[in-house]
Amino acid sequence: MSKVSVGLRGWRFDEDEVFDDDGNWRPLAEMNEDDRQRLVRLRILLDLPCDACYLIHGENAEDEYNHPTCVYGEPLDEVLLCDEHEPDFYYWYLEDGGEQYKGTEAFQDEFHEWFAAGNRAPDWYDGPGHVETDPESLPEPEAEEPDPEAFVPEDAEEARVDLREGIDTDEVDTEDLDLDTEYPTGDE
Repeated sequence: MSKVSVGLRGWRFDEDEVFDDDGNWRPLAEMNEDDRQRLVRLRILLDLPCDACYLIHGENAEDEYNHPTCVYGEPLDEVLLCDEHEPDFYYWYLEDGGEQYKGTEAFQDEFHEWFAAGNRAPDWYDGPGHVETDPESLPEPEAEEPDPEAFVPEDAEEARVDLREGIDTDEVDTEDLDLDTEYPTGDE
């Protein structure tokens, strides 16, 4: 069984677990929980900037960001990186103590603190090489409703509340709603 990256390098999937024999996506319901959570999370991550670019340029310089090409860490504690900053991550992880944070909630924060403090890989450091096999030929997953539980860590203490419970949508007056209003997100 071979391992493949989907969308971004870093997170690896067993090819047989995410694709059927014809090379089509398996339904999310048939995948194991970890693969399902990562694939759903990837849909969000593809639209975010490289973490290092964001740390350098700040939130109001979107034209300066590179799009990520790789993701490392666990869902919700991941580090997104472009090709330019991936060697910095590998240097931190392999040469400067970052490996001790593997699998912990501190993983993302520790890399961000290291990078924000001005630490970088030396000019001679390239990090490991990658082999890409026709990344453009991967099939698109069928549009499925994402599982909201995929975005909540198992050990989350927040109460899960269904905000739709008890609402009669026939009695809601939508004429005065301003649907163009932009609200802050959890990233802001």
